[in-house]
Amino acid sequence: MTDEDGETANESRGDELERVVARVRERIDPDEEERSNLRQVANALVARAEAAATELCPDADVVQVGSTARDTWISGDRDIDVFVRFPPDLDRDTLEEYGLEVGHATLPDGHEEYAEHPYVKGTFDGFEVDVVPCFRLESATDIRSAVDRTPFHTEYLQRRLDADLAADVRLAKAFLKGIGVYGSDLRTRGFSGYLTELLVLESGGFRPLLETAADWHPPVRLDPEDHGRATFDDPLVVVDPTDPERNVAAVCSTENVARFQHYARDLLDAPRLDRFEPADREPLSATTLRDHIERRGTTPVAIRFPAPDLVDDQLYPQLDKSLAGVTRELDDRGFDVFRAATFADETAVLFVELAVAERPTVERHGGPPVDVRQHAEGFYESYAGDEDVYGPFVDGDRYVVERDREFDRAQDLLESDRLFDVGLGAHVQSVLEDGYDLLVDEDVVALLDEFDTELAAYFDPRP
Repeated sequence: MTDEDGETANESRGDELERVVARVRERIDPDEEERSNLRQVANALVARAEAAATELCPDADVVQVGSTARDTWISGDRDIDVFVRFPPDLDRDTLEEYGLEVGHATLPDGHEEYAEHPYVKGTFDGFEVDVVPCFRLESATDIRSAVDRTPFHTEYLQRRLDADLAADVRLAKAFLKGIGVYGSDLRTRGFSGYLTELLVLESGGFRPLLETAADWHPPVRLDPEDHGRATFDDPLVVVDPTDPERNVAAVCSTENVARFQHYARDLLDAPRLDRFEPADREPLSATTLRDHIERRGTTPVAIRFPAPDLVDDQLYPQLDKSLAGVTRELDDRGFDVFRAATFADETAVLFVELAVAERPTVERHGGPPVDVRQHAEGFYESYAGDEDVYGPFVDGDRYVVERDREFDRAQDLLESDRLFDVGLGAHVQSVLEDGYDLLVDEDVVALLDEFDTELAAYFDPRP
């Protein structure tokens, strides 16, 4: 293909991307009626919160934060975040007390939730509303809790995002949602709204962001305000312009950074609407699951137990830790883990697919080199005369024995108390100690009643 042909093809794909983007904008850009409705509701909430806050503390003020304050919200979003700022000389206990009082005055039917400190959540005229107390500080580096920096984020972006960039942020959010990597919760470990806004701002738009990401070579470092001080060990680093010690992208997993890069290239190469819409998985049938198991020749095992009563940001790190402990133990004992995943709903599952599920009854156990006299003699004497082992004998320059394996089946290991020594999450271990189900091979079909779409995704993996 000539250079001219390549340029023509690139122009054609660029035109097609613009056509796709125009269609997406029709769906995601709020119209004036929706904007007006949100403004009226937000103004009413701020007024109610201000009245309650200043009655308790005359120096308090109220700000709207988040995507609805920065005009980066997608049509249909119904979230409004109201932050009640108290002076820094107020003590923490009083801030929490006042914050809840203001929250309940603003949302009489609201309920209390807890992040780093309690706040009130509820509905108002069809909108989901959070009323959150924080300290009013001079700098984000002075924060006492994570929520204190949020007003700084809003102020920073409001000064820099014009209407065109805000519209491109909405496109980026829709794209990230479509490919399944939007959200900084510890279940998703993807791109937060603030991170998305900074990436679009730093790149100069949605398409420039795609083109830049397509050529990333992690670790990638972006430093909008050239703070240049702190170092971070993450695949994607975006230094918070309001706090030089913080990486806004710290929660992003290596896999999700790679997924974003893959789909950025994919969209530039073949623009299409479905990349902006989450794909619904067809539930997996029992017949298809059995076909996968037979075709793959692996042995799936699943530890199923009641899901601990935790919020997702507490539950998923514990599930991930538990899965890592289980897979490490299985690998160390020669039961080769092929792939693994966790699922959670009413119950939780540690799902492990094994390339090797059964090992020989004996295992090789190597000792020290014979010339390391003290250790070598100790090893030899501890096994010499033991009728249950083969050896000791010399292999190369070392003593070796062949001894009975503690577990020759993965199933036996997972049914034993050894499971509780692998480094499980604390709450997961507590639940498992009360009992669990171990499903082996085709018995995992029993998971389909609760996890048919999760298993569909597992057996049809995509970037």
